[in-house]
Amino acid sequence: MGTNLSKTILTGKIIMKKPLAILFTVLMGVAFSVMGQTDISFQNELQRSIDRGIESLKKSQDPKGFWTNADHPAVTALVLVAYHGNPKKTKETPEWVEKGHSFILKHVQPNGSIYVPDKGLANYNTALCMMAMLASKEAKYNPAIIKARKYLVGQQWDLGVKGETDHPLDGGVGYGNRYPHGDLNNTLIALEAIYYSRHLVKDSPDAKNDLNWKAAISFIQNCQNLKSHNKQPWVSEDPEHKGGMIYFPGKSQAGEAKGSKSGRTALRSYGSISYAGMLSYAYANLDKADPRVKAVQKWLNSNYTLEENPGMGAQGLFYYYFLMTKALTVYGTDKLTLPNGKKVDWRKEVGLKLMGAQGQDGSWINKDSSRWWENEKALVSAYSIIALNYLHRGQ
Repeated sequence: MGTNLSKTILTGKIIMKKPLAILFTVLMGVAFSVMGQTDISFQNELQRSIDRGIESLKKSQDPKGFWTNADHPAVTALVLVAYHGNPKKTKETPEWVEKGHSFILKHVQPNGSIYVPDKGLANYNTALCMMAMLASKEAKYNPAIIKARKYLVGQQWDLGVKGETDHPLDGGVGYGNRYPHGDLNNTLIALEAIYYSRHLVKDSPDAKNDLNWKAAISFIQNCQNLKSHNKQPWVSEDPEHKGGMIYFPGKSQAGEAKGSKSGRTALRSYGSISYAGMLSYAYANLDKADPRVKAVQKWLNSNYTLEENPGMGAQGLFYYYFLMTKALTVYGTDKLTLPNGKKVDWRKEVGLKLMGAQGQDGSWINKDSSRWWENEKALVSAYSIIALNYLHRGQ
């Protein structure tokens, strides 16, 4: 993955290219400093915020072991990922965390999926539950992870001629029930779970049951406003859209707008989905010098703000912070260079933003938008703590 990314390091049993190894250590709770000299004072502030957040999650757990909603174990999974990523977590797993894992295991289905059958979102729930079990580093969960991985690989869409990427929606992964095709958010979550579980099947027959990564890349670039790699008629070269991403080919959650130069109606790029696309490219091992990665990074730099999710306002704001932190960590981005030449210490700015948004009870919530469940404290707190975990190790 490029000059800085081509070095490989051994993390546990996985040999990974450096940025993905950095992300793995954050997810799995392995401590090491990666970016320059550590600011101990700021790191301590981050840790205090993390501790308060985890304590708030502990107190808000339902007696049955879940958070927010028993219908979707994905929220519980995100809370567990937040806990396991804590740089200062104890060696012994607390009872309340074990209870959360037990809740997840209750929903393992015969086909390997992990969800509540009559409630749907099978792929979304399965992928996030896989990440929670991986983050625990407990070998006892490996059989469930391997089975879930096999299920998830089988959910990749292949429309048109089988085995060929002859349809814009080929290669994506969707929620599992809402519509008959993939979207970029669910594709990202699936790629992440499949990528980080590959060491468990490395030397087994299941290794052959892998994702079609070329098709996945095709789907990702088919969500990008970049004519050099995406020939669909909706693609815009107008500067306010070029390089950014949309939800799935032909659909943007940010709606449409007339291009400033072309005057054509365009599908608007927006912030959270653009970071989702950037991170998806990383899991597919695209170098940060790849023109597709450079283009989405340029769009994100040009639209950098922490006051809103660019293109979406307050909607999905904390998911935007969450994905920004992950994507920039993966690609080893130390400082952001804005169009005016200003260098931004994004880690410090995101950290201060999140700590300032933390409630007195230690939780987070999106006060300005309930879309995508961001009115649920457990979900938004998990996003925030996971981001703080990255910042703590990656500053």
